[in-house]
Amino acid sequence: TPLDEDEVRSAVRALKADGVDSIAVCLLYSYLVPDHELRIGEIIAEEHPDAYVSLSCEVLPEFREYERLSTVVTNSYVGPVVYRYLARLRETLARNGLRPVPHVTQSNGGVIPFQTAEAMPVRLVLSGPSTGVVGAAEICSAAGFADIITFDMGGTSSDISLVQGGKPKVTSGMELEGRPLRSPMLDIHTVGAGGGSLGWIDSGQHLRVGPQSAGAFPGPACYGNGDGATVTDANVVLRTLNPEYLLNGQMKIDRQASIRAVERLAAPLGLSVEQAALGILRVVTANMARAIRVVSVKRGYDPRDYALVPFGGAGPLHASRLARELGMTTIVVPEVPGAQSALGLLMTDIRTDFMRTQITPLTQAALPELQHGFGVLQERAQAWFEEEGVAPQDRGGVRRLELRYAGQNFELPVDLPQGSNLDAEVLAAVAEAFHAAHERVYGYRSPESPIEVVTFRLEASGTTPRVELRHSEPLEKDPSPAVVAHRDTCFDPAQGYRRVPVYDRTLLGAGQTIAGPAIIEQMDTTTVLLPGDTCTIDALRNLVIRIGDPR
Repeated sequence: TPLDEDEVRSAVRALKADGVDSIAVCLLYSYLVPDHELRIGEIIAEEHPDAYVSLSCEVLPEFREYERLSTVVTNSYVGPVVYRYLARLRETLARNGLRPVPHVTQSNGGVIPFQTAEAMPVRLVLSGPSTGVVGAAEICSAAGFADIITFDMGGTSSDISLVQGGKPKVTSGMELEGRPLRSPMLDIHTVGAGGGSLGWIDSGQHLRVGPQSAGAFPGPACYGNGDGATVTDANVVLRTLNPEYLLNGQMKIDRQASIRAVERLAAPLGLSVEQAALGILRVVTANMARAIRVVSVKRGYDPRDYALVPFGGAGPLHASRLARELGMTTIVVPEVPGAQSALGLLMTDIRTDFMRTQITPLTQAALPELQHGFGVLQERAQAWFEEEGVAPQDRGGVRRLELRYAGQNFELPVDLPQGSNLDAEVLAAVAEAFHAAHERVYGYRSPESPIEVVTFRLEASGTTPRVELRHSEPLEKDPSPAVVAHRDTCFDPAQGYRRVPVYDRTLLGAGQTIAGPAIIEQMDTTTVLLPGDTCTIDALRNLVIRIGDPR
């Protein structure tokens, strides 16, 4: 059906008259034939040149119109804000003499130039936590832990992700506030469980924690402004957190305020302050354990086969309890947990994703169609490499197919072997990998059923200079010179308070071993070793904790 350009002009003029400054365009089959959407974009530029425009054929050239519409609307919603901010920052940096092209992190764990991000801000939704996962994968692979589950706990939430074989898991989308969002991203699951999560009592007189948060202000009661009992207050009450100050003395702590806040929860439940504080920790641990099961058990992976890698300001504080809840036996705490996402940013590559929906049978007869599907994406990737100035020797890519049994509604991703040509042998390997993935996720395989390719994906990357991981020489075995204090700490109200050593992490070195219970403090976080835990500092200065029997 020919495009009615007069109707388009009329609609754009009406939107302009209503003061609309951002327009999303989504036509039913534009992922196959984008001509009409592209023409609408031209008409908008003629009639309303100041409008921010998002075309679904550019933002998400995939089928499923509802998800595509939801994604392009989200892109248009955040677009003007992101565009103005990044454009202003880009111009300011240039004016002050910055010659390299500035880049920003995106949800897939890579970086893209500001100008690309200005047009595709939907790709930045999980940009913050993504580089933490990338950095953890790099550091832990070098330390001998290729299979890990990352646990990034901050003030309001915890971000969970699974890494297998040193490679973070990738997904094609997520749900945000009940709305589907399709964009290549690391498979990160977020739960409302952070240091500022508030404890409360529900109508059945049960203790609950989160997702409500005290936020940055007023914050936990011990910070001096709020009066709600948070996870941080529970740790201050039990003295697993320093009851006097945080940030190496830069931030004073009011333990009595924490006690009063937790007491308001304890009294109606008939509990002591310590019992209520421990109850808050147990509930928030259960919340975080459920989130880890979403990215592991529900995907067919056993968390007991992985090492737990906590970071963020609060991750190491809760890691040992969380590992016990899940039956995990190893924890790896990076050197700078509070700045792990910033460190990960220095370990990532420039990266972008190309996709194309082209439903094709996975058969030898369809090989020309399958090769054409990737050929189109490879042409786009080559153009992108040239535009970004990525040298041929620095270019890389991962080809991925989203597959399903014919008649199914949902797909599973399968990567093609690196450097291989798409031929009969590779098709057989892809089919077997799909059967295995289907069995892992759904519990069965159907080898006799025909397999369909739904979406072709190409993840193009350019290698960039990155921070080097340096190994440390072992220190003297005795860690006692790093003990800076002793603290009466409560791990179990039934056993009361027990005196435990407090170590300064900056004074610990490779090869040293600490037996729990103990507390290890540093400027950006606190690591708690429960009774039975054993911690060894490795050559990369990670804390490698083995969970033991608390008896």
